Amino acid sequence: MNRLFLKPGHDRRVRSGHPWVFSNEVDRIEPEIAAGAACEVCNHRGDFLGTAYFNSQSLICARILSRERESIDDVAFFRRQIEIALAYRQRLYPGETTLRLIHGEGDGLPGLVVDRYDDILSLQLLTLGMEQRRAAILTALRELLAPRAMVARNDVAVRQLEGLSQEVELLEGELPDSLIVSEHGLKTRVDLLGGQKTGHFLDQKDNHLALRNWVAGQRVLDLFCYAGSWSIHAAHFGAREVTGADISANAVELARDNALLNGLESSCSFIKADVFELLRQQKQAGERYGVIILDPPAFVKSRKKLKEAIKGYLTVNRRAMELLEPGGILFTCSCSYHLDRETFSNILRQAGGQAGRTLRLLEMRGQAPDHPVLLSCPETDYLKCAVLQVL
Repeated sequence: MNRLFLKPGHDRRVRSGHPWVFSNEVDRIEPEIAAGAACEVCNHRGDFLGTAYFNSQSLICARILSRERESIDDVAFFRRQIEIALAYRQRLYPGETTLRLIHGEGDGLPGLVVDRYDDILSLQLLTLGMEQRRAAILTALRELLAPRAMVARNDVAVRQLEGLSQEVELLEGELPDSLIVSEHGLKTRVDLLGGQKTGHFLDQKDNHLALRNWVAGQRVLDLFCYAGSWSIHAAHFGAREVTGADISANAVELARDNALLNGLESSCSFIKADVFELLRQQKQAGERYGVIILDPPAFVKSRKKLKEAIKGYLTVNRRAMELLEPGGILFTCSCSYHLDRETFSNILRQAGGQAGRTLRLLEMRGQAPDHPVLLSCPETDYLKCAVLQVL
């Protein structure tokens, strides 16, 4: 097998368990490695560190899939890794069939995401290495789960960094006219081909449950509501009035459908609006809420945009805090892994100061455990969900 040698002193992160090798850490390659091909990663002395796939076009030029000398190209390898991931989820959520099945680096398969919606699988092949192993991956999934259909949601910008096109395709099988899944007994309509991410935000499902301690009898504002999952959970847990807002007309229509599916349309309403402008208008109108939920899309698309994104998080959180009643609760989230927990906490502290509100941190939550965090890879710890009380 071809070998990739790291520069002296550049093996510490890989030895600690991180699966990424950056192009500026590479000393030499013997012999030349074809794009997407497997290789052994070694320190400068030639000591073996792991088996990876390679792509010279990407800043992350190698991603380690195994700490053993073994083939990462055959069905048996992927079948074993997927079996391990399945066993882990079965312990987490016995009998649950709507969840994240493969979470990239967190499951030892960097570049691969697989979400399970009952008997339909939605995949993202984010790297050239995984794209070239598509056939083996699909065969392993087919053998283990016998899905009715598999969809590729490869419409993500990161594929461009790998020299890949963005596309959405039905890989095999047939999709139902309408797919409805269950989350905590509540029904959600999932748009597998046109919805955000792989069709649904599975990473927030445990955080939705945290609403039940705070929303009973309250007036709730759900911002960046998308399909209305936060809203219908709030109504289900006893909120007297829930208003969801999203800039996407399709999202608002989907949220209304989901409220209707659960018989919660009398307490849930949804509006198409720019959240920043809506918050400004609501302050001018003197509106007040007992609970506000902020679950925006990732403001930070790259580290270069971090400063600009921080301003966005600061503004939207300050304006939300200004609308809360004394003792009110703010659920505020960031799914940007470039924004770490300390920085996010500092933003919230600063926003509270600007809003003239004293904040009590009730909880700092994260992604559901079927999106596992690899301790040696901080990038896998991406979702922050702070539960705050204004005093």
